[in-house]
Parts: sequence; structure tokens; C-alpha cells
Amino acid sequence: SFGIVGEPVGDGPGSDRRERCFFCPSGNSTLRRYRNSAGHGTLAMEVRNMNQYVTGTMIKRLREDKKMTQQQLAESIGVSGKAVSKWETGRGYPDISLIEPLAKALGVSIIELFSGEGVVNTNRSFKMQRMKIHVCPICGNLIQSTGEAVVSCCGIVLPALEAEPEDDGHHLHIEKVEDEYYVTIPHEMSKTHYISFILAVKDDGCEIRKLYPEGNAEARFKIGRTKSIMYYCNQHGLFKYK
Repeated sequence: SFGIVGEPVGDGPGSDRRERCFFCPSGNSTLRRYRNSAGHGTLAMEVRNMNQYVTGTMIKRLREDKKMTQQQLAESIGVSGKAVSKWETGRGYPDISLIEPLAKALGVSIIELFSGEGVVNTNRSFKMQRMKIHVCPICGNLIQSTGEAVVSCCGIVLPALEAEPEDDGHHLHIEKVEDEYYVTIPHEMSKTHYISFILAVKDDGCEIRKLYPEGNAEARFKIGRTKSIMYYCNQHGLFKYK
């Protein structure tokens, strides 16, 4: 689905109309779902750049990947085969009300449909060392995925972060205290420049310690099963301790 931003809001005193916004990853369109108190909903879209709408090339590629004919796709979403043909040849666009069923029929998320890029997770034998970390630059949300994924927050698609080796300004210290690692980072912790979190990657999961400005950049992790430790600077990105 689209990245959800905001909660349902009313239109004024006595109104039962509620709205929820979903942003296209390109930032050029907004999908809105309106619901009344009975739960019935409609979709509407504000498109600021039609070049960022669903492309016929993407529809055709996904349809062929699923070995569907134009007619089969048309029947699955309740339109004519001629309509699908027009979309795929750039002579028309699917109506916004068809976006959700179209994405479902093609086996992708709405974000993938709008971005024009599919995600195939080939990580069948998962290892925690291969996990992906995503951080929203707007709200600071930390999102972890166990493989390739389309991750959206605050209206933007978040890239998977690549952990950099430590440098002179980012260096972690570890001390063993009984059965724990006591981790400290000598780093500024002001409101504009700080360490946002420290993460211990284990072979069966991960532990995250959220940090806050004007606090201490420190954390404790159980030694058992810990394989690596990473931390995130809000200005310089993700670092990995070796």
C-alpha cells in the first residue's frame, strides 16, 4: 500500500466524513480514502505529474510475468480487454478506483505499481546479518526488514542503509561487564546532532536501544549470540563496529 501519513480527520463539527492520505513514493501524487461513519469509502487522487502515474509498461511486464492475457487481467478487475490494451499502449490510464484491485491482480503493492519497480526477495535462506535497516529522515522512524522490501514512511520510499566503517568522529567503545556488553559512544548528543539508536545484531534477532538528544550514548546488550553492533548518527548515517 501507499505510505500512510496522518490519522483520519473530520471535516468540521457534525461531519461524519473522514479522510486518510496515502502518498505516492515519487511525491507527485496523493491517494486519499474518504470514509463516512458507516464505513463506506471512496478513493480520489491528486496527481501533480501524470508522468508519475501507473505506466503501461509496468502493467504489461507484471501481467506477462504472471502469464496472464489482457482479457484475463481485465476480467479479474472488471474491465474490458480493450481497456487493458489502451493502458499498456499508453492510450489511457486506469481509473484511480482500479488501482487497488489492479495491484492485487498483478501481485504487487500499490507503491511498486506507482514506482514502476517490482521487488523480488531472493533471500530464501535468511540470516540476520543480511537484514535491511531503513530510517525515515522526517520522523526518525526505524524500520527493519528481513530482506528486499519497499518501505515507505512520511510519503517517501526509504532506501536500505549501508553501514559505513567507523571514522574519527564515530567510534564505539565496548566493555564486558559480567554477561553483558556495555557500549558507549563519545559523541555529541545535542538536539541537532546525536546518536539515534544502537543496534545489536544476533543470529536469532536483534536488540535496539533508542537514544534521545541530551541523553547518554550508551547501551547494554547480552553477550550471548551477539554478532555485530551498529549505530546511527542523525547527520552522518549508519556505522558498524568491527
